[in-house]
Amino acid sequence: MTSPDAVVLEDLRRSYGATTALDGLSFTVATGSITALLGPNGAGKTTTVEICEGYLRPDSGSVRVWGLDPAHDGAALRSRVGVMLQDGGIYASSRALPMLRHLACFYADPLDVADLASRLGLDSVRATYRRMSGGEKQRLALACAVVGRPDLVFLDEPSAGMDPQTRLAAWDIVEQLRRDGVTVVLTTHLMDEAERLADNVVIVDHGRVVAQGSPAELTAGPDVITFTAPAGLDLAELSTRLPGGCTVVEAPSGSYRIEGDAGPRTLSAIGDWCSGHGVLPRDLATGRRSLEDVFLELTGRELRP
Repeated sequence: MTSPDAVVLEDLRRSYGATTALDGLSFTVATGSITALLGPNGAGKTTTVEICEGYLRPDSGSVRVWGLDPAHDGAALRSRVGVMLQDGGIYASSRALPMLRHLACFYADPLDVADLASRLGLDSVRATYRRMSGGEKQRLALACAVVGRPDLVFLDEPSAGMDPQTRLAAWDIVEQLRRDGVTVVLTTHLMDEAERLADNVVIVDHGRVVAQGSPAELTAGPDVITFTAPAGLDLAELSTRLPGGCTVVEAPSGSYRIEGDAGPRTLSAIGDWCSGHGVLPRDLATGRRSLEDVFLELTGRELRP
């Protein structure tokens, strides 16, 4: 019987010399779901995925894929797991269609290679892997990960380097995997990708889980109004005009954000305040918090190396 949880990570710790990559990381991945792993550079995402794939072993803690240890039970899991690496894993002299046909031969019920190649725009790619563009390499890596109809697939930044049209095609393939009952774990820096695809989002920073839940759960909260205007306007005066419970900040410079009631009274107060300062608010928008808002609140706005 298949476990309701495809992947279970408990208190994972992993260091590289003096650098701590994972510091007690724990979460689960439900069978048949899409889980997006988000975090700044160096947060521990790739290390987590490589431990789940069996390429790395944790210093302590445990990981189970359908109850098996991927480091020790790789042979039992290999036919059920697809892997898309950030880089490598494909022969430099390979061409797209021959590579996919070759991989398909190892599986009992692979996807139709011609259809998969067509959906990802690989059917017209004639260059060898070493001469492919970055986007073409990403498309081929994604195709290689899913061609065997895996029960579980790990996708490390699956749409990085893709143009908008190809990204949409890749998203369609990931959504089809879920409809087919495949469990997907993906890492991404694209918040819209996580919001569209993921059933569950796990945000990691400094090797720890700092938040997790569905996109709707993570973005629940007060309404948001945003607009741009000249930098350095008097926010204290604006705050006194807003309905109770509203907060206003300027971040970054010239970008204003109000959280709270986004009704007519608030919009009228903003208009009156801008008029009094001879300011035309631009790009005025109302809505809910985005996943990017939540991510930046939890991990900070400072640049990471």
